[in-house]
Amino acid sequence: MSEYKKNSITLLGAISLGTGVMIGAGIFSLLGQVAELSGHLFPFIFIFGGIVTGFSSYSYIKLSNEFPSSGGIATFLIKEYGKTPLSVSAAMLMVFSMIINQSFVGRTFGTYTLQLFDSTGLEFLVPLLGVGLLGFAFLINILSNQFIQTFSSIISLIKVMGLCIFAITILWVVGFTFTPAEVGSQVFNPTLSGYIASVALTMIAFKGFTTITNVGSEVINPNKNVGKAIMISIAISLVVYVLLAWAVSSNLSLENIIKSKDYALAEAARPAFGKLGVWFTVTIAILSTTSGVIASVFAVSRMVAMLTEMELIPHSHFGMAGNIQKHALVYTIGIGMAVTIFFDLTRIASIGTILYLVMDIIIHWGLLRNLREQVKVNSFIVFTALSMDTIVLGAFIWLKATTDIIVVIISFVAILLIFMGEKWFLRKNV
Repeated sequence: MSEYKKNSITLLGAISLGTGVMIGAGIFSLLGQVAELSGHLFPFIFIFGGIVTGFSSYSYIKLSNEFPSSGGIATFLIKEYGKTPLSVSAAMLMVFSMIINQSFVGRTFGTYTLQLFDSTGLEFLVPLLGVGLLGFAFLINILSNQFIQTFSSIISLIKVMGLCIFAITILWVVGFTFTPAEVGSQVFNPTLSGYIASVALTMIAFKGFTTITNVGSEVINPNKNVGKAIMISIAISLVVYVLLAWAVSSNLSLENIIKSKDYALAEAARPAFGKLGVWFTVTIAILSTTSGVIASVFAVSRMVAMLTEMELIPHSHFGMAGNIQKHALVYTIGIGMAVTIFFDLTRIASIGTILYLVMDIIIHWGLLRNLREQVKVNSFIVFTALSMDTIVLGAFIWLKATTDIIVVIISFVAILLIFMGEKWFLRKNV
């Protein structure tokens, strides 16, 4: 596996890593889940999600400019709170949310791949295909940074162009009407909490921008290019998401979108282009999920390695050869495979949303309280981001508490175990 190497990632490479993760699975599997919560106005939810993410990214950009590091978010948290259980636990929340995202990408890969066949009775192949994708990502990440960024750049360009062609072609077929999805006979009355909670889900589709901060010290001219890469990645993803959301909304009824929520884009291609459209969509989905999981594994393994080298988390070689970075890659892939096998897409997305937003809130609060003067931030922007995160997280937890309490229980147990484990480890070793 490649070592940290200063100036090894270009601006284009950083943008490719960000968009590679963001467009890796979010729009393919979250679109139907967002529609389920917000009804026929779901395309607008992605716009709101982009706005909230834009405010949130401000903190990361300012912190990246001040502390460019391959540890990214872990470094920011330690700068904000010191080497405390809170900072390391929050960093681990980010690690686990990224690992969960890899599982989400893996299952999306499996779900879309099966659309090429008569998959009745073959649903058990979804997690197996997902595990296979994670194994492939492991092999790719053993190679050099140069190979990874070149691979990500090429695939990112192909998938962005492909998805834009897909969306524009479908919108052209329906006369660029941008029509809200037909509700049909079934009545949908989304609640205010449902609308707000759906914004929380879209943030999972955008959170890939944090991948860029995790390779900050490896980016050429990081004080200038990390912020640029983050904003460009978010903007590209927002345009692609909104185009696709409107394309699906104009071509499928709301009932069909929700029914096919795990593969809504493939389903949207059927009425306009038949089997050929499905093949095209699935091909783009395979490319997108592949590049997404490779980029995510690239970033999270480095974050785990940095925390290990700082002796902030436990580590064991388990008889493996190689350095800590390689071991971190093995651990993250292994956990990701387990999550892929035991959880479905909806629960994976929900747990990942809660863990990520809790970490995000801790980042904003630490910046506002402890580093506001040093980093020279606009307090209003950071406070707005903090408030937005708190509102959407509260609405999301409330919704899940009333519809799938298991998600809330697992999330809170995971948070508690991480915090207690880190408190014990740091008391014993630091």
